[in-house]
Amino acid sequence: MIRVAVAAQALALRAGLSALLSVGETVEVVVEAASLAELEPLLTEVDVLVLAAPRPSSGLARLPSEGTSPAILLLTDDVKAAGALAGLRPWGVLPLEASAEELLAAVAALHEGLIVVSPSLAREEIERLVGLGVGEALAQEPAGTPAEPLTERERQVLQLLAQGLANKQIATSLSISEHTVKFHVSGIYSKLGAASRTEAVRLGVQQGLVIL
Repeated sequence: MIRVAVAAQALALRAGLSALLSVGETVEVVVEAASLAELEPLLTEVDVLVLAAPRPSSGLARLPSEGTSPAILLLTDDVKAAGALAGLRPWGVLPLEASAEELLAAVAALHEGLIVVSPSLAREEIERLVGLGVGEALAQEPAGTPAEPLTERERQVLQLLAQGLANKQIATSLSISEHTVKFHVSGIYSKLGAASRTEAVRLGVQQGLVIL
C-alpha cells in the first residue's frame, strides 16, 4: 500500500483529491492538511506527497532531496512549477484537473522512483526551455532518425513512457510481461542513443515518435 499525504488550501479540494486517490486499492491517504508546513513533521511517514498549488510552493525548498523525503506530486497549471522541484527526486507535475486515473498512475510511478510530467505540461516545458516552439526548434536543428528504426511495439512503449507510466503499468496496458517491457525500453535507449527515460522521451519528441 502506497501511503499518501494530501496538502491543499481549500477543504473541498483536499476532500476531492482524497476521494479520487482512494478509488483504487493500492493507495491510502493517511493525512491531509491545508499547507505543506502543517505536514512537515509527518512527511517521514508517507511515500508520496500530493500538493495542490496554483503556483510553485517555496516550502518545497526546505524538504531534503534524499533520505526520508517523500516523492512529490505537484498539481498546478503553472508550467514553471517544475523549477520548484529541482533537486527533489522523484517528482511529478500534473494539471489541477487531473483525473483519478492520472493521479493514481502518477503516484504509482513516483513510488517506483520515476519522474512524472503530463504530456501537455511536458510540451510547454520543452518549448520554454529551448526558448522556441517545438516546430521552430526542429526546423533549425535536424532531429535525425534512429540508426535502426523503432518497432511498432517499441513506439507504443515510448508513447507510454512519455505519459509517465511505470514498467508494470505499461505491461498491463499492452498485455505483456514486465520483463518484456524492460527489454523494449533497453532497445529504445539503444536505438535512440538515450541514457534515461527523460532523454528517450525528449529524443522521441524531436524525431516525431511521440505525440504530446
